[in-house]
Amino acid sequence: MNDDARFTATLMPDKDWWQALWPDPETVLRGVGIEPEMNVVDLCCGDGHFTRPMCQLVHPGKTWALDLDADLLSQAEQACQDNPNFQAIAADARELPKRIDTTVDFVFIANTFHGVPDKTGLSKAVHQALKPGGRFAIINWYRRPREETTVLDQPRGPDTDLRMEPEEVQQVVEPAGFKLEKIVDVGPYHYGAVFLKI
Repeated sequence: MNDDARFTATLMPDKDWWQALWPDPETVLRGVGIEPEMNVVDLCCGDGHFTRPMCQLVHPGKTWALDLDADLLSQAEQACQDNPNFQAIAADARELPKRIDTTVDFVFIANTFHGVPDKTGLSKAVHQALKPGGRFAIINWYRRPREETTVLDQPRGPDTDLRMEPEEVQQVVEPAGFKLEKIVDVGPYHYGAVFLKI
């Protein structure tokens, strides 16, 4: 595994504080607009914390989970082993359109977009993977000082200067062929920016 291939400041955190931060991932998924029977992608899925409830929510729709880290993808596969609509893909997120065999209704990425070096480029790849009218949801940390975003009594999340406000996300995603549809609060420190493919 080439660590240089990973996006900046996007390593998977310890399970204890991840669970404390995201105790109800299905509510987050519903909040951004994922619904039953959709075909969806959990992009940079990590250990599958969001993937498992995604599989259950969209069934009988299909869920693809893509990650570059083989160890994390293996954990996601373990978490989703009882879901027949699950498919794991070991690949770079920027290769998404080449790695799935159809276009999808929804692409979801959580806590990773801040570290992507070419955000518009990744958004273009997502655009290619989506059906007409498909949606791209980005879960991001609000730009608050890291010392203010505590979980289990410790500062968490990426460095403050890597965090993006929704308007900054909009500026780099819309040029890829999207229109911002809505911003939703999805946790104490996060928002979901939902974009419509146009």
